[in-house]
Amino acid sequence: MSKIKEERLNELTLGLDELREDMRVSQRGGFPFIAVSVIIWGLITVVTSLGLPQFRENLLVLCCACPLLPLAYVVGKIVKIDIFDRSNPLWRIGITATCNQIIYLLIVMWAYRATPDKMLMVYAMIFGAHFLPYAWLYKIKAYLVTSIVLPITALAMGLYLPRNIMAAVIAAYEIVFATVIFFGTRKKSE
Repeated sequence: MSKIKEERLNELTLGLDELREDMRVSQRGGFPFIAVSVIIWGLITVVTSLGLPQFRENLLVLCCACPLLPLAYVVGKIVKIDIFDRSNPLWRIGITATCNQIIYLLIVMWAYRATPDKMLMVYAMIFGAHFLPYAWLYKIKAYLVTSIVLPITALAMGLYLPRNIMAAVIAAYEIVFATVIFFGTRKKSE
């Protein structure tokens, strides 16, 4: 590689790292969404503890995620984060990573019909795995760890434990995850 190309690549890399750092700080590592996931998994824990017929329970589980965006907006306002801030060009990557999960929900819809007793396990695995791109975007290793730990844990629990126990464990994990994100980004952004 020529010296000029190498210098240009170094400049681009430095600029990209600065944009990622800005995303981490300005969005507090996606904290509003992680905080709301605690609420959602808490709701899922309640729904799976009600003893409802499987198809009705699964439908309600899917409905639990519906208030994600409005609640994330409210949490963002509380902690002074504009979740719709487009000033950083990397916001498109965050949106793309989020929209990618919508496509994976087709797998959950299949599980709803084909294997209803394992739908929550599939949902939890997809939920956990979707954090992987955020490890790069926000430069936070907790996202990488979560993207590996949650799917594996959901698989193991989904095969051997009741659904409400799995949901409760994921809710508890999300509390720890939200705390790590909140305090991990707070130190560097203040």
